[in-house]
Formats: sequence, structure tokens, C-alpha cells
Amino acid sequence: MSPAIGALSPKQRAAWWALEDCGLVILEGAVRSGKSVAADHAFVDLAAHGPQGNLLLAGRTQDTVIRNVIHPLMDVFGEGEVNFNRGSRELRIHGRRVYVVGANDERAQEKIRGLTLAGAYVDEASTIPESFWMMLRSRLSAEGSRMIATTNPDAPLHWLKRDWLDRADELGVGRFSFRLEDNPHLPDAYVESVKREFTGLWYRRFILGEWVAAEGAVFDMFDPVLHVSDELPAMQTWWLFVDYGTATVTHALLAGLGTDERLYVAREWRWDAKERRRQLTDAEYSVHLRDWLASGADGAYRVNGKPAPVQLKRAYVDPSAVSFSAQLRRDGWVKPREAENDVLDGIRYTATLLTSGRLCIHRSCAHLIRELTGYRWDAKAQERGEDSPVKADDHGVDALRYGAYTTRRYTRRWLVYDTTKEAA
Repeated sequence: MSPAIGALSPKQRAAWWALEDCGLVILEGAVRSGKSVAADHAFVDLAAHGPQGNLLLAGRTQDTVIRNVIHPLMDVFGEGEVNFNRGSRELRIHGRRVYVVGANDERAQEKIRGLTLAGAYVDEASTIPESFWMMLRSRLSAEGSRMIATTNPDAPLHWLKRDWLDRADELGVGRFSFRLEDNPHLPDAYVESVKREFTGLWYRRFILGEWVAAEGAVFDMFDPVLHVSDELPAMQTWWLFVDYGTATVTHALLAGLGTDERLYVAREWRWDAKERRRQLTDAEYSVHLRDWLASGADGAYRVNGKPAPVQLKRAYVDPSAVSFSAQLRRDGWVKPREAENDVLDGIRYTATLLTSGRLCIHRSCAHLIRELTGYRWDAKAQERGEDSPVKADDHGVDALRYGAYTTRRYTRRWLVYDTTKEAA
């Protein structure tokens, strides 16, 4: 018996025990609602008492699996039951080998082709490709094999909902829908604080647990009255966020970590190659950006009417701009780093900063402000069961979302709830 069995809610225990009777159990619903805890216990029990054979633990990436599942397993069950070698990334539960696999693109299915498995656990199932899911289902060929998965809600036409959750009775799938109220260990004040972190689409999905379409404005919480500022505080740290385009638009944002615990976008620089009828080389972009930062012509980073020095900590650059990053590295005036360009995570984290009042934009950033108000979800993508913004007039927003997301380790301490991780 698990050391924490007495602390589980009735729904958590029911989901765990359903794995005894169902070949597949899917736990879906709100964040922090207890899905992962129930799945963790079920998977450890499967390792201890299930059919003989190897197991598999999968998620969008190996790092998210380690963070979301393996570390909590080690915290609850201890090294006597769960052993993880951080170097080789080999996981054993009750002495049984568990393959740890990341599945962030269509090629991921090749990683498990040919395996024979006795059980599997999929974390954040809606974020993995359908092709990987189907290959995994075919690999569970050992007699009595079982699989458990967790997911937050996504688009209503997503393949996981359409082909599995909506057909749960027909397919014999154990479907369990969790709400915040199903987690008995969350204080009322904490629940209310979590609810305040989300708005609109994200509230309906991550708090109410609804599979709803992303429609209309992406940043419907953006309010120029609340989020646009004429003044800037003193800054703890300065960064440069760059969305790079050779034949299109390159958009750079000077962002700072304010002493008032807000992320500020202080200035913007933009080069539209079509509008100017001239493309710049990587070396020219580097010179232009360096000179722009040195000029401070628009006075946007003045504090109490006085010029404030800018010492850049780092430039977070569009990950596809390899040659430009190499140029910055050669020029030596700033240290470039590849930004994390996960579109939906970047959008969600930026939305959380806006909702919580932790992101402000200086009024001089006219292009970025205009883009934020016009950034919209793609209706045609929704018909395919996908969340995707319209790819038009979005270079400043792109620079903002992946800059904000990449620097989240500095800003998420301001938030009551870290939206990049669901621990329970």
C-alpha cells in the first residue's frame, strides 16, 4: 500500500483502482486538481503488481517528464521504490526498468517502434503527437498491459477528446474528470488565488476543466490603461528579446526586470525589409542594434526624468536565427542565448503576466502595443483541433512571448501559481 493512500480523495482512489479493470485510464481536467497524484500512485502500483515486462513513461519532453512526474514520485515514494539516475536518465520503479521518452514531434514514434511493453504512463497527453499515441497503444502487447494518461483540456476537436474521451464508453476507457474541488488538500485561499491567475480561455480550460475553442483575441486581457506605462522604475536586470527575419521583419525589445517586481518592455526597434526595400546582413543587424541601444534617443528608459544606464545581461534570440546569434557572439557586445519558442506555453505565460499585472509596456512601443490588440486565434486551425494564432503582423508579439517565457525563472516567483508546471 502506498505511504499516502490515506490522503487520497475518493475520486483519486477510484481512478487508481480503475486501472485494474481498464486497459486505458485517462484523467483530465483542471490544474492542481489531483490528477497527477492519482496517476502516480496507479503507475507505481502497476510497477509493483502488474504483468511482467518493461514500462514506459512519456511526455512532451524528457525534461517535463522528470519535472512533472519523476521528481514528485521520488519525493513521495523515496529511493526504496523509485530510483532515477540523472546521468543516464534510467528510471527503475520497484526494480523494474522504465523507459523515459519525450514526444514533441512526429518523429518521436520511432523511439518506441519495436518495443513490447507491459504498461505506460503519459503525462500531458494532449501535447504529444497522435502518431506517438497510436504507436504506443500498439506497443502494449503484453498480456494484461495497461496505460494511464493525464491531460489538461485543449481544443474541443483535439484528437484525444474526439477519438478517445468522447468514445470512452464505447472503447472501454476509464475517463475521470477532475476539478479543483476534487483536491482535498488545497486551502480555500489558495484555490481563490489560483483562479485569479487565469482569465478567458485559460480560466475555462485550466480552472473549469472545459474543452473549449480558442476564439477571438489571443490576449483578450490586454488593457492599454492597465498595461501601458509612461514611466519606468529602476531596473534590476536588462535583456534584449529579438525576433529575427532576413526578408521580412526583425523586431527587438529592450526588456527590464523592475524593482517593483514587474517585467517592463522599455523600447522597441524594428526593421521591415519589405517596407524599407532593403535586407540587412547579420553584421548590419548587430551594428544597428548596438547603436540603437547606445543612443537612447526616445528617452524611454529614463527613471525620474534622468537617463538610466543599460547593462544587458543577455539577448534572447529567435532559435531559428543561428547565424545571427553567431554574429552577436563574434561581435561580443552582448551574450546571445537561444530563446524557448514554444508558442502555446509562451502565450499562456505572457497571458498570466498580463492578468496578474506583472507585465507593463512603455508607450513608445507603438508597434508592439498595436500587435497585442490585433493578435488573434486562427479559426481554420481550430477546425483541425489545434490552437494556433494567425501568422500575420506578429513579430513584436513573438519576441515578447518567447522572451517572457524564457526568462520565467526570474518572474514566476511573483506569481502565486507557476503555470509552467502542474505538480498535482
